[in-house]
Amino acid sequence: MSEAMVLSIAIEAAPWVEAVPEIEQLATTTIEATLKRARSPEGELKDYALEISLLLTGDAAVQKLNRDYRGQDKPTNVLSFAALEVDTPLPPIGEPIVLGDIVVAFETTQKEAVEQSKAFPNHLAHLIVHGVLHLLGLDHIENNEAEEMEQLETEILKGLGIPNPYGQEP
Repeated sequence: MSEAMVLSIAIEAAPWVEAVPEIEQLATTTIEATLKRARSPEGELKDYALEISLLLTGDAAVQKLNRDYRGQDKPTNVLSFAALEVDTPLPPIGEPIVLGDIVVAFETTQKEAVEQSKAFPNHLAHLIVHGVLHLLGLDHIENNEAEEMEQLETEILKGLGIPNPYGQEP
């Protein structure tokens, strides 16, 4: 893990480690690649230590969070809880920035990987990239935002050797 990133990983559901034995390495590499893209020479976060927590849990825990924080009483694949508001001024250079928390549900992730004929670790990497991009303020509510986010996800995953998760060549 780079010095410019503090990553806390909690694994609450045992199937994660069984499905992806090197899960901590996969998560670290994926988050670093996503942040590196955000830290491009012109990127405003390039001079900060960024803190992220990743919780790998099950559908029941994610359903509770989804209900309590989003008003949707159902499990979902990934939730992101950004700690940094988009319009908040950045702290002095060198101070850490807590980006927030990412929570991924095992059962939903596994089901989607099977339904979409994707390798489970690749699908997990995609969800982690997606979650980090949300922490960085990207969204996919409007079509143009969704296209920008999908293009960035595809680019980051390609750099990790992972096929386009949307099934078409860029």
